[in-house]
Amino acid sequence: MVNQRFIVIVLDGFGMQAMADAAWARPGDEKSSTLGSILHDFPNLKLPNLESMGLMNAYGKESSKMKFSSTAVWGKSELMHFGADTFMGHQEIMGSLPKKPLVQPFQEKVEAIQKHLEEYGHKVEIRRNGNLKYLLVDDYCTVADNIDADLGMAYNCTAPLDFMSFDKELEIGRLVREIATVNRVIPFGGTGNTIDDILKAEETRENKFIGIHAVKSKSYEHGYQCRHLGYGVDEKVQAPTILTKAGIDVSLFGKVADIVANDHGKSVSCVDTAEVLDLTIEEIKNMKNGFICTNVQETDLAGHSQDSKWYKELLEIADKKIGTILGMMNENDILVVMADHGNDPDIGHNRHTRENVPLLIKKQNIKGRSVGLRKSLSDVGATVCDFFGVEAPQNGTSFLDVLK
Repeated sequence: MVNQRFIVIVLDGFGMQAMADAAWARPGDEKSSTLGSILHDFPNLKLPNLESMGLMNAYGKESSKMKFSSTAVWGKSELMHFGADTFMGHQEIMGSLPKKPLVQPFQEKVEAIQKHLEEYGHKVEIRRNGNLKYLLVDDYCTVADNIDADLGMAYNCTAPLDFMSFDKELEIGRLVREIATVNRVIPFGGTGNTIDDILKAEETRENKFIGIHAVKSKSYEHGYQCRHLGYGVDEKVQAPTILTKAGIDVSLFGKVADIVANDHGKSVSCVDTAEVLDLTIEEIKNMKNGFICTNVQETDLAGHSQDSKWYKELLEIADKKIGTILGMMNENDILVVMADHGNDPDIGHNRHTRENVPLLIKKQNIKGRSVGLRKSLSDVGATVCDFFGVEAPQNGTSFLDVLK
């Protein structure tokens, strides 16, 4: 068997510039540019490995410290999914054809979800902020809007895992999923925090949405666990399921492990940027033939926190680790560095932004080529399946021919 790995690193929220449809699809995002904002704030930023892979080629202009690369293989991609969403972005990357989700504030489902939870024996308390309501279940699990992403697209279940097991929280989340018709229900939590920390992180948006600010809840700091329960996503038509069914190893690291089905592969959840990329490096050392996808989540958290300095520092860490990965590749391997949407830290809100994302591609002995502007992130999943000679996923067009 030929040793070959296809490695995808998703720098979560690392967009290039607003998509052409942003003005009507996401009013307010039409001037967004995640990379542009970071370069504006830190014009001397130097990311040598991403620069060599064509970062500025994809961005479309040079900075004072980073230039176009004549040897890079690069492109960029639009988002086919509605809005700008990490969950749907990764389903799209893996080859799902996106469907427009239902958008519904938690206020429209709160009573139905309360009743369903009580029918299954759970204690449910209604918490109020003015006219807005959310739930506290079994004293330790909040159920409310996700206010850190597209509003009305997801509900969060947040619990301190020193006081409620993740299995119990997941049980609550599955009951919420049975009633909710939004894109995602997301049970998550960490250790070292308390329910008071979570309740103090309560925030409202637009006088219609109420939820827990994830970073302020301290859930990410220690012992983080998370599961994304999707609406209308078929894992059977996605690259990981197709590959593992064909006997090909699949390893998912970081947030992608929480949100993409990989029942017969390896999935390791991790948030810290250096740690998740070190796990990736170790897997490359051990894997002879297979697919690795890693999500670097902290860049997205920096965007949500509107903290361009933190974002810049995370990019520097990621760039150094990507340099290590580049040095480990054999002549058959392919590396793709990309994003799933934008998250402009200077746009003036803490939501994702609808931006074109980079496609930075490395294969030994292939230089100076472009895969153009792709219409869907699914082109990556289609290329992965084409690379391993298995059936194509539901959506996407392979660009493997450019790499031969």
